[in-house]
Amino acid sequence: MAYDRIASRLMGMNEKVWASHANPLSGWTRLATAPLWFCALWSVHWIGWWSLITIVPLCLWTWLNPRIFPPPADDRAWMTRGVLGERIFCRRDEFDIPAEHVRFAHILTFFAFISLIGAVWGLLSGRFWPALGGWLLMITFKLWFIDRMAWLYHTMKETGAAVGSIGAAHR
Repeated sequence: MAYDRIASRLMGMNEKVWASHANPLSGWTRLATAPLWFCALWSVHWIGWWSLITIVPLCLWTWLNPRIFPPPADDRAWMTRGVLGERIFCRRDEFDIPAEHVRFAHILTFFAFISLIGAVWGLLSGRFWPALGGWLLMITFKLWFIDRMAWLYHTMKETGAAVGSIGAAHR
């Protein structure tokens, strides 16, 4: 099972949740939690286990976020196209996705993961700047990934290949 499918399964993503997550408010509010996550995780160095007061609500929000927004009315928003493209990418066994999109998605995910390792190392070792640098790089690679997924969605929609539940409401 691929890394993206594991993450999707851990988050309990089904067709209904993916449709809600495609709402740009879901994507942008989730992205807006990135600095909050960093502060919450770094707060372990300031307040120890009391940091769970911030970490637990963030975990809850991360899980709830893709579920609480209505599906978008159209696919004009960049974030909507990015999420719909990510859904296509996660179901790449069902679609003939151009190889360059798959390759680039894997490369960006790899660099995001390496950046996350650097951030975790910084967080665990109490080194603020490596932690922050790794975190910011990870977010940068994630945004680049979303942009590539928006491009993938556009490509698949233009060729008519985005069939079924993905993109059907946005043609």
